[in-house]
Amino acid sequence: MKKMSYQNVKGTQDFMPEEQNTRRKIQQVLEQTFTEYGCKPLETPILNYTSLMASKYAGGAEILNEMYRLTDRGERDLALRYDLTIPFAKVIALNPTVGFPFKRYEIGKVFRDGPIKKGRLREFTQCDVDIVGVKSQMAEAELMMMAIDAFKKLNLDVVIQYNNRKLLIGMLEVFKVPEDLMNKVILTIDKVEKVGVEAIRSELLDLAVPSSSLEQVMTFLQSDSREFFEQYAKQNEHIRQGLSEIEELQTYLEYLDMTDQCQFNPLLARGLEIYTGTIYEMFLKDGSIQSSIGSGGRYENAIGGLVGSGENIATVGISFGLDVIAVAMQGRDEMLSEIDYYIIPLQTQKESLKLARYLRQQGYRVECELGGKKLSKAMERANKQKVRYVVVVGQDEVERNEYRVKDMVTGEEGGVGFGFN
Repeated sequence: MKKMSYQNVKGTQDFMPEEQNTRRKIQQVLEQTFTEYGCKPLETPILNYTSLMASKYAGGAEILNEMYRLTDRGERDLALRYDLTIPFAKVIALNPTVGFPFKRYEIGKVFRDGPIKKGRLREFTQCDVDIVGVKSQMAEAELMMMAIDAFKKLNLDVVIQYNNRKLLIGMLEVFKVPEDLMNKVILTIDKVEKVGVEAIRSELLDLAVPSSSLEQVMTFLQSDSREFFEQYAKQNEHIRQGLSEIEELQTYLEYLDMTDQCQFNPLLARGLEIYTGTIYEMFLKDGSIQSSIGSGGRYENAIGGLVGSGENIATVGISFGLDVIAVAMQGRDEMLSEIDYYIIPLQTQKESLKLARYLRQQGYRVECELGGKKLSKAMERANKQKVRYVVVVGQDEVERNEYRVKDMVTGEEGGVGFGFN
């Protein structure tokens, strides 16, 4: 019989216990932080109608090229969710009496048939928070403060770069970039720090951006962008609104003493067309991972668009990439141990199970060696798993009605009374 050859679908991954322990602890820190900020849990389906995920109020042309589509037995046109934002917008559209402001968090798998890179596969986990019903920049300030708090708990130094899409749209209007090219130009500008100015020029030529518009864009990219915004604010409403929102946000950041970690980047564009105002991305300060480890922004057309009212409903969100954060956490030993006590029976299986149950009832995480390993091998396993406390239960301990605990960090040992009999 021919042996089957199995492998994972490209862009997916199995997470072995050590990796998954780290992922779970990251998720627990994030979830704890979300609840500290008054966010309520929500869960949405992975499977959605394609018409929802491909809505003009959703992610835009670039992300739709990466969407996984399928048909069920009823020949319905379906798609896997590529983010948690549009399914959430659908929930609000279907539940208009939910009451605003509404703050929710969701942690779940999303799927994109896109390029594979460090910390980003085709099946990955997003951890999202969204706030609906707050028009002021107080919502953005709270989400940025929440992100800083979460990463501090994870011992990661991050910087949050922020901008406003209205500034970029306004500048392109001033430069007379054709409306049908605006989103493509914004997508191109977003890559300037990765590919450089000349590569941007080449891409804009390929897009057939008019030469006069192209040259103004190039001047803008190589100049003091803030001065450009202020210079043209009088003649463009989008620029005026964008500057006003940036200035409001900065008053919060200054008062909360967050300006060192939150930096204005006038060239930050973010790829998704959904964003209408403030946008931000989070990066590791040491640059060990080049891609962002979280991002978000304000999107005010999605919910009203899905309802069909066309109403602008103030909504702002933030998303943490669990997978890329897990890559950043690799090698941090303090994140790995999931066991408080490791019990080694020496011909005392029943008594050891009784002790394990007792310790678990006290709230400890306990593993009882079930494989009959010899003491030396069992101790090696405890060391490998970085367990702090090892308990040896032999006949002598049973007869004395006590168990012996060894602290694997300090080397100290001691007996603790327990009724085995």
